[in-house]
Amino acid sequence: MEFFPQEEKKLEESCSTLVLPALSVGNVGQLAVDLLISSLRAERIGYLDDPNVLPGVGNNAYSPSPPGDLTLPLEVYCSKPHGLALIQQRSPVIKGSMIDFAKNLAKFAAANQKKHVIILSSLDFMQWKNIDMSSGLQQIYYLSSSNIDGTDDDCEKRGMKRLPEYNPSNWRWEYLHSIGEKNPAEDHDFPFEDLGEEDYYPSLPFAALFSCFKAQGIKATCIFCYCSEGDNTPHAFSVAGAASRILNLGLEDVQGETNSRWIVPFSWKSVYGPPADAALF
Repeated sequence: MEFFPQEEKKLEESCSTLVLPALSVGNVGQLAVDLLISSLRAERIGYLDDPNVLPGVGNNAYSPSPPGDLTLPLEVYCSKPHGLALIQQRSPVIKGSMIDFAKNLAKFAAANQKKHVIILSSLDFMQWKNIDMSSGLQQIYYLSSSNIDGTDDDCEKRGMKRLPEYNPSNWRWEYLHSIGEKNPAEDHDFPFEDLGEEDYYPSLPFAALFSCFKAQGIKATCIFCYCSEGDNTPHAFSVAGAASRILNLGLEDVQGETNSRWIVPFSWKSVYGPPADAALF
């Protein structure tokens, strides 16, 4: 993985916390990162190039000007006032290359003195077994490397619940932790055949990222909610709001409040197309 800074830009050491998405159901992680970048008015400082990510190009996601300003698969942003770096991923990882990508990203973070990585993602609603309706359908779950069992006191104090299905003694989680080490003793081809229900979570991209950052000695915190495919902007607000609470960014957690500090990204205006013609009804 190679970093290409924009002219007169650099990755600041003061931005010791890194936020990035793990691609999953409904693109919630990417939407949440977009929301944070837009609301914090983070500055794009460069691009990452990795052979494990499919190439792609698109329009500027945050502003219609200047014309012709394009986005690439892996972009790096920085918010100096908050000591925060953000990576936005707009293209999927090549099939079978997730672990290699996670290793490269973890090495990049370690080489640039990142101390805490927050991974934003989502989980398939059909896999939600322990539903607690007291917290609503947008309950936020977390997973942290602070303790062996994945718990973190700060996340608990902020109303989040540890992902109950996380079992560090599960052999697939152990496998991921082993291949994330600097000198793994076994081959790194992850056996995806015959996955059972207990193997759903360690098979997801966030699991590879979490394990590789942890292996590099970097604190890793995953934040996610359950959702289905469709318009998941409300879930993005929930996940981004949880990240805001952890990072003390001062952003409001509720979409549409009069005192909300959220700035909806320009690209969201057309993400689901124009509204239906009322004459049809």
